Amino acid sequence: MTDRREATLERAVTEAETELARTPLDALHRRLGARMVPFAGYAMPLQYEAGIMAEHLHCRAEAALFDVSHMGQASLEGEAAAAALERLVPGDILGLKPWRQRYTLLTDDAGGILDDLMIANLGARFLLIVNASRKAFDFAHIAAALPATVRLVPHPDHALLALQGPAAARVLARLDPGLAALPFLGVAEARLLGTRAIIARSGYTGEDGFEISVPAEAAERLASALLAEPEVRPAGLGARDSLRLEAGLCLYGADIDTTTTPIEAGLGWTIGKRRRLAWDFPGGAAIRAQHDHGPARLRVGIRPEGRAPARAGAQLLDASGAEIGGITSGCFSPSLNAPIAMGYVASAFAPEGTKLAALVRGKPLPCAVAPMPFVPHRYLR
Repeated sequence: MTDRREATLERAVTEAETELARTPLDALHRRLGARMVPFAGYAMPLQYEAGIMAEHLHCRAEAALFDVSHMGQASLEGEAAAAALERLVPGDILGLKPWRQRYTLLTDDAGGILDDLMIANLGARFLLIVNASRKAFDFAHIAAALPATVRLVPHPDHALLALQGPAAARVLARLDPGLAALPFLGVAEARLLGTRAIIARSGYTGEDGFEISVPAEAAERLASALLAEPEVRPAGLGARDSLRLEAGLCLYGADIDTTTTPIEAGLGWTIGKRRRLAWDFPGGAAIRAQHDHGPARLRVGIRPEGRAPARAGAQLLDASGAEIGGITSGCFSPSLNAPIAMGYVASAFAPEGTKLAALVRGKPLPCAVAPMPFVPHRYLR
């Protein structure tokens, strides 16, 4: 009976996997022994044989290679592309210089966050990178707002690799020495192993690193070459999540969504100085009101006492036991050897050091508001 149940479970898992999209590196992940899991409609590597903690710490010490090909990539083309995009985001896109990249947000009319995204000015066009779970919505939302002279061209035939860690520049320079001089949030076009690539010096780990867009058919060759370097190991979604949480970076759908505004999320810095003169983007009036008068709640870092992590969904309580917020992301930090979390609290409880409790398995776990990032950023400056 046990064998029959295991066979049924294995068959169900196989059937579920066939319904998932696969990145161009799927075969490579499986050869490397990855544990594959569903994520945003894709089969993605959660971890490899070394495990999440080892992958995380190796990224902090050397370099890790992540497959982020599930993310949405698209070009925005046309003479008025920057102006068209500015009507949808609070960032200064007209002021984004060629071969530079900027983090910004898509907002709705109520000031909620539809998605966060990276925008690169490639001179003749803009390259947009959006979240996997939101790419269909984002591309339709953007396309619907464009004038006839501007068009959005998705790139489902491209892969995206993230090489992250203090050794990333040294490794990538072996393929193209000039890339080591690329500044933080700088973008370049280069040929890597004979393939045209767009490289941005950015990432989602808090470490120095690069995100590399290449045609799908070249992805496995490039990934294999990078993994052949002694400093580089593969890393999956598990390490990517713990690294970004240590860096105090938001995950869409967890820490930010349409119920949160840029001010509540501590992302007011994404609103360009020039944009604050008119607040002429979706939700501008509501966001300005929070900017001028303060929001009712704020995203904060949380340090639980002891070693038990407080996970997403845990309620946050004040000294009297009243609910004053909740945790949106939480994990055990491999770098700090201690639990960390982030979440939202009523603004009166946002000052650093404020004592709170997280309700974990029905019991209050003492914790305190803490500064973020939990681990200092090491971007190239």
